[in-house]
Amino acid sequence: MDIGSRLRELRQFKKLSQGDIERRTGLLRCYLSRVENGHTVPALETLEKIARALEVPLYQLFYEDEETPDTKPLLSVKEEDWASRGKGHRIFTKICRTLGRMSQRDRNILLAVAAQFKNGNHPKKS
Repeated sequence: MDIGSRLRELRQFKKLSQGDIERRTGLLRCYLSRVENGHTVPALETLEKIARALEVPLYQLFYEDEETPDTKPLLSVKEEDWASRGKGHRIFTKICRTLGRMSQRDRNILLAVAAQFKNGNHPKKS
């Protein structure tokens, strides 16, 4: 699969320029051009930014069939989430890295504790 040509195809289908994607993602236009022309392979985090800018789910970047399933926009570009920029982005990146290093068992424990807090059943201090 050529991810660059797929990105160009989606961008053109949405009638967006590389400059529009640059403004929405913060990625340089020359970098986007290198990706679309197959000279650079973007990281997964970069693909997530581009998918958000194109207002498509990430999986659709890899969908090769003639008829792609209908999708709704994930987030409006005007409506940024807390992890898009600045301190929120740095914290979110650290959380992702930390969760990536944890074992599945430890992640399950963390989720169980978070669920207890959500339900108001705070764990007792020892």
